[in-house]
Amino acid sequence: MLAALALAQFICSFAGSNMNVMINDISEDLDTTVQGVQVAITVFLLVMAALMIPGGKLTDRYGRKRCFLTGLVVYAIGALLSAAAPGLGVLILGNSILEGIGTALLIPPVYILTTLLYPDVTSRARAFGVVMALGGIGAAAGPLIGGLITTAISWRAAFVFQALVIAVIVVLSRRIEDPLPPDPTRSFDVVGAVLSAVGLVLVVMGILAADNDIWLMIALLVLGVLVLWWFFRSVRAREASGREPLLSLRLFHNRTSNLGLVTQNVQWLLLMGTSFTVAAYLQVVRGYDAIQTGVIFTAATLGLLVTSLSAERLAGRHSQRTLVMTGFAVSVVGVVALVALAGSFSTAWAFVPGLLLIGLGLGVMLTPSVNVVQSSFPEEQQGEISGLSRSVSNLGSSFGTAIAGTILVAGLTKGAYAAAMITLAVFGLGGLAAAAFLPRETGSNTGHTPRTTAPRTSA
Repeated sequence: MLAALALAQFICSFAGSNMNVMINDISEDLDTTVQGVQVAITVFLLVMAALMIPGGKLTDRYGRKRCFLTGLVVYAIGALLSAAAPGLGVLILGNSILEGIGTALLIPPVYILTTLLYPDVTSRARAFGVVMALGGIGAAAGPLIGGLITTAISWRAAFVFQALVIAVIVVLSRRIEDPLPPDPTRSFDVVGAVLSAVGLVLVVMGILAADNDIWLMIALLVLGVLVLWWFFRSVRAREASGREPLLSLRLFHNRTSNLGLVTQNVQWLLLMGTSFTVAAYLQVVRGYDAIQTGVIFTAATLGLLVTSLSAERLAGRHSQRTLVMTGFAVSVVGVVALVALAGSFSTAWAFVPGLLLIGLGLGVMLTPSVNVVQSSFPEEQQGEISGLSRSVSNLGSSFGTAIAGTILVAGLTKGAYAAAMITLAVFGLGGLAAAAFLPRETGSNTGHTPRTTAPRTSA
């Protein structure tokens, strides 16, 4: 069961980064630009972020396993449509829209089921370690696997590969049992779902418009903030009237969870922002092909694999606060190394130390951040917090690609690479500051531990 859940996180993370090494191939084949591919990648991440909260709420009404399987099917259809895309529009429909919707349906159940099936701190840390390791590896190894497939066959085959992995997950998921029965009587806040999605879309699209029209950027950002303000007013009014909102404002009353969410957002901003920036720079400026770019990213994959799979042992020896702070510190040093060494040496090896450090740092802190948030709430709120947690993480991925990508494509040959990476380092320092305020206690039991009678399962 854990294999199915971890593989699901792997393929969704893979989808967010593997296109980074296909930038030249896709733009030439579909007669588009680097910015066009960036939009496709960002919209995919944005759709996930915008729909993750509604996806989490739907699990309460229709059941975690049913939502999981439905998401897998929608994702597979999107992957196959992307493989056959004749132009950028169809690629965005298949990859950005359908795969994004599928991911929003299947990812919340991954985190809810992991939390419920592993009731104690140690076993849950181990389970989340496996899930987050596969997720991080999917994001870090996406460029390598995508590069190998693109060079050996075609960029289209990478989407067929995704569909095949989905088929494997469907087979494995037959053994999954939902520990909580669905409740068809649970209401669903349609207005809240629309407002939250529209608000997030407007904010990210505003960032993407920065290099084309500053006034359009400002207009979209202001409009997005106003829509999100409308959303929170709607939530407050719905709660005051006794109706169930899309997202309870009580979730934000937990200080530890709030800090954990901030660290999650910045972690994925660093990972996806670095992945897009380095991949685009290597291909467009340095002239590397897909497989050469992917091989360079192996350093990040190895670093992330080593530390992620040690999550259980690290959680037993160090506090979550220590792990998250250490992860951010190592990652920021890695970003600085990427800027300094790339500017001093022309060899591809100049990118390896920085990517290795970023992989090691992210692997150390991905699991404790998730564990802190999920363990702060009882089982009846797992649907809400799981959707919020994944939305915040994917919003970080969207911000990373949008912010760093916008800086990069605005002037690839004018020092934009260094500017983009330095911007990511500043965000990393912000994440480090947030982590410093996490509780000092060892372990992840910083809030209400979910109560469940569900049996423990093996990996």
